[in-house]
Amino acid sequence: MKRALSGVIASVLAVAAGAAFAQGKPPLKLGAILDMSGLYADITGPGSEIAAKMAAEDFGGEVLGRKIEVVAADHLNKADLAANIARDMLDNQGVEMIYDVAASATALAAGEIAKARNKIVIFNGPATIALTNEACGPYTVHYTYDTFGQANVTGLAAVKSGLDTWFFLTADYAFGQALEKDTTNVVLKNGGKVLGSVRHPLNTSDFSSFLLQAQASKAKVIGLANAGGDTINAIKQAAEFGLMKGGQKASPLLVFISDIDSIGLETAQGLLLSEAFYWDLNDETRAFSKRFMERTKRPPTTAQAGVYSSVGHYLKAVKAAGTTDAAAVIKVMKETPINDMFAKNGKIREDGRMVHDMYLFEVKKPSESKGRWDDYKLLATIPGNEAFQSLELSRCPLVKK
Repeated sequence: MKRALSGVIASVLAVAAGAAFAQGKPPLKLGAILDMSGLYADITGPGSEIAAKMAAEDFGGEVLGRKIEVVAADHLNKADLAANIARDMLDNQGVEMIYDVAASATALAAGEIAKARNKIVIFNGPATIALTNEACGPYTVHYTYDTFGQANVTGLAAVKSGLDTWFFLTADYAFGQALEKDTTNVVLKNGGKVLGSVRHPLNTSDFSSFLLQAQASKAKVIGLANAGGDTINAIKQAAEFGLMKGGQKASPLLVFISDIDSIGLETAQGLLLSEAFYWDLNDETRAFSKRFMERTKRPPTTAQAGVYSSVGHYLKAVKAAGTTDAAAVIKVMKETPINDMFAKNGKIREDGRMVHDMYLFEVKKPSESKGRWDDYKLLATIPGNEAFQSLELSRCPLVKK
């Protein structure tokens, strides 16, 4: 009896010791570098942090006996601050993976810090194609969209429909310049013409002088190579100037459901746009978006949905690899197809681009909408290998040619 009791006690002590050891392990920290307060806050911001926390919770809250902890910081749209935050997260806070980063200039800066430390960084908010070209790295993943894919889907559809003369309003930094360049290539390749362009500072409140130049060009399309608050202000002011009534069409080249909600269907109706995700696409997107809306009171943007998917994919890879070592984890991430509410048979290539379907939408008329957030009509589904830059065109030094 004593022997049996001592055996039970030993088992209990062993379990307790195991639990104590698990509790003693440091948490697995995932770091978000976000625009929490500026013109991209609705696109990424607090919603991206919530999406990552949802992914961690849905995974079970821990992996390899370590509690999953999500930390976030605001880069204020400053590249040097983004680099400093990345450095502090990786060197001092014990962060294992950085996600989102929320703008192109900030992503390029933070990406270099992660690359120098051989840490995984997953980009969801930024769009510049440089992230899978010159700035690619062995542990860099560009997950959600990029300027090439946006230009290829929206620009091609517009030119094919007869909208073949363009004038660009471009945000004057890495993202805007890349988006203008990639869309220009699509327009020219398909027989269209670019009649001019003008650069505007980030976070512009008054677009009047830029819009007057666009109006004077007589271009059929005003391509908006900007995002967030800049896109919203440009479209609202273009409508006030009567550009659309005068026959010109605004084409936002990177736009989100949150932007359309801010603009309103009366002004936004008829816009052609591309997205990688829409909350009302199918049963899976609706189920996830319903849970997200319970926390945020608004549906997820494409970037926020991408955060949820990519964090989940990372955590599955950590579990499968049995380690947080970046080389082992990225190997599993690249070998494992992505099948969830965001992507079907998604695949991370050697240049870091996650290839998945893209969608061409038209914004509904107010009379077609059943209520707030019911904003898009699906026009076409574009397979990932047609939407994104091919490996043959890649300038990433990791790509073997």
